[in-house]
Amino acid sequence: MRTSRRLRWAAIPIAATLAFVLAGCTQQQLQGYLPVGDGGAATNHVDRVVGLWVTSWIVLLVVGVITWGLMIWAMIVYRRRKGQTGFPVQLRYNMPIEIFFTIVPLILVLGFFAFTARDQAIIEARYDNPDVTIQAFGKQWAWDFNYVDQNVYTSGIQVQPSTDPTAPVGSIDRSSIPTLYLPVGKTVEIQLEARDVIHSFWVIDFLYKKDLIPGKTNYMSFIPEREGTFTGKCAELCGEYHSQMLFEVKVVSEAEYLAYTKKLASDGFVGQLGSEYNRNQNLPGVVAPASETAK
Repeated sequence: MRTSRRLRWAAIPIAATLAFVLAGCTQQQLQGYLPVGDGGAATNHVDRVVGLWVTSWIVLLVVGVITWGLMIWAMIVYRRRKGQTGFPVQLRYNMPIEIFFTIVPLILVLGFFAFTARDQAIIEARYDNPDVTIQAFGKQWAWDFNYVDQNVYTSGIQVQPSTDPTAPVGSIDRSSIPTLYLPVGKTVEIQLEARDVIHSFWVIDFLYKKDLIPGKTNYMSFIPEREGTFTGKCAELCGEYHSQMLFEVKVVSEAEYLAYTKKLASDGFVGQLGSEYNRNQNLPGVVAPASETAK
């Protein structure tokens, strides 16, 4: 009688898990609720990030279901019954269980580390000869973009509030948002620089972000795989107007990209905006101390 009761309680979490699996998953659930978008992966790294994220949650969910099931089973099977008094038989240790509880978490941690390190190494790998090189400067509180190959640039200003009287309170002027153009299907390298404090370059649909650190150049390498307009923002608290440090990425055809950079040249935006506009001019290695110069 007691055996059948134990089997009945053990079957509950198993049945619940099967019901969840058989119910099917939506596309959003299959993507781990990440902001991938309906048009598919925005870059060649998105599917890899989604795969690591979803697989990790599946493994953790399985571990959770087993753990919760064992906890519930132990609470029911070994509960105090009517007429029982005193303490149950006490055990000092159970070596097989203790070894199991040590080895399994260790395997899980090492597994998560190995797969994360593998994917991160692939995502962080730079292209030997990228088709497009962009230099992005973060500044309080806007962005400058140098199109290195075409020797043109755009200088962004802080996003401005909307002047439309019919717009909701707190609306912004979309035309004031700095915009970065990229050609679809081309290898892209973005060189990330900061003019003042630490910022973070984050394009939400790309599922990846990287810090911009004064005095250091960081890199992002990827292939845009879908045309469209993608929202970007600074993801590192950088001062009073951090929330307004927005930008957009427009992924367009190669012809449209070249037409845009030619228009920048015809409008007079020729050359590159360099570190001479940085607010930090006394970083180590930039200017020697006066005493050292005197020597």
